[in-house]
Amino acid sequence: MTIEVFIDIFRDGISVFLTVITPILLVSLAVGLIISIFQTITSINEQTLTFAPKIIITFLVVGLLFGWIAQKIMDFTFRILTTYFGMI
Repeated sequence: MTIEVFIDIFRDGISVFLTVITPILLVSLAVGLIISIFQTITSINEQTLTFAPKIIITFLVVGLLFGWIAQKIMDFTFRILTTYFGMI
């Protein structure tokens, strides 16, 4: 494996990672922002109020997007095996 192939695989991997993780992070960010605004309005300073809903919503989003995430990762793996290693 040459350094160019390694760099191509690494770049594609980072691209797939960012594509997969972005929706989850955006939803978590939005939920955190909404809860922070709610806490500011009501003057509630409870730490677990931000933690629990963000975890629950994040798990729900991962569950809903699991098929899409798995397909992206399988496409990436197939592309590596066929393009760079000549398998399959």
